[in-house]
Amino acid sequence: MTSPGCRIILWRHGQTAWNLERRFQGSTDIELTDTGVAQARRAARLLASLKPDAIVASDLKRAAATANELAALTGLAVTHEQGLQETYAGEWQGLTHDEIIARFGDQYAAWKRGESVRRGGGELETEVADRAAPIVLRHAEKLPENGTLVVVSHGGTIRTTIGRLLGLESHHWEGLGGLSNCCWSVLGQGARGWRLLEHNAGTLPEPVLGDDD
Repeated sequence: MTSPGCRIILWRHGQTAWNLERRFQGSTDIELTDTGVAQARRAARLLASLKPDAIVASDLKRAAATANELAALTGLAVTHEQGLQETYAGEWQGLTHDEIIARFGDQYAAWKRGESVRRGGGELETEVADRAAPIVLRHAEKLPENGTLVVVSHGGTIRTTIGRLLGLESHHWEGLGGLSNCCWSVLGQGARGWRLLEHNAGTLPEPVLGDDD
């Protein structure tokens, strides 16, 4: 049971070279660019002001490095969780957006319609939520009253986790817009469960360059 007044901040990692190329990363372990590191440092200053109680992150380099910037400011240790990795997408991984549409056009269109699709032979979005959402809840349950948990993860994984925690049916998850690099969403507790308080916060509007677009 989560203590009253708790918040969950779901923070997407900073920019990578594959983001700029609109190349599907999935579970491929890509590092941050210099710009991505700068984004993480800027965002960490804002998030540190919210006085988080705990930080948990995907173990992929781009998320771990982003989390480390907040850890350096807060003195908190980062707990790494493999289950917070981005969606595994098989043959899609490493392809650009245009290449995916050219080679897997029907699959891409079905996914965008909200159908249950194993993109590239990989994971279903519901399977991503099955592994990621329980991790987030487990860490949230350790928070003190009015505590704040920061979860550093990936665009697709964050979208599915938010959808699951809000109790939305999976075909509605597309209605949650993507997160720009190093932006975040905030969930807070309401009378009937988790509520979305902020989405894609942290910067002036920027294009979403990610696997969940």
